[in-house]
Amino acid sequence: MKRLNKKISFLDDDDVDPMSGLVNLFDVAMVFAVALMVAFVIQSRMTEFLTAEDATFVKNAGKENMEIIVKKDNKITRYKSEKTSGTGKGERVGIAYRLESGEIIYVPEGDEK
Repeated sequence: MKRLNKKISFLDDDDVDPMSGLVNLFDVAMVFAVALMVAFVIQSRMTEFLTAEDATFVKNAGKENMEIIVKKDNKITRYKSEKTSGTGKGERVGIAYRLESGEIIYVPEGDEK
C-alpha cells in the first residue's frame, strides 16, 4: 500500500488577495459608525423630537448658554438666551414648583372659579 504525501492546503498561494481583508474591515467600520450614530440619537433623547409632529427641547436649562429648540409643523426654530437680564415693570401672575422628578408645574394666581 502506497502512502500519499501530498500537502492539503485550503488556500493556494495564487488565491490569496491582500485586499480582501481590508474590504471586511471597511464593512465592520461602517456597521460600527451606524451603531454609534443610533446610540447618540438615543442617548441625547432626540428620538421624540425627530418623530413627533410638535415638540420643544430645552438644552442647558438654567445656564447662560441655554437654548430652546421648537419643532412645529415640521419647522424648527432655535431660541438662544441673551447674556443680559430682562428689566421692566410687571406683576406676579403665578407660582412655579419643581417636583422631585424634575418636572416644573406652574400654578396661576387669580380668581378661583
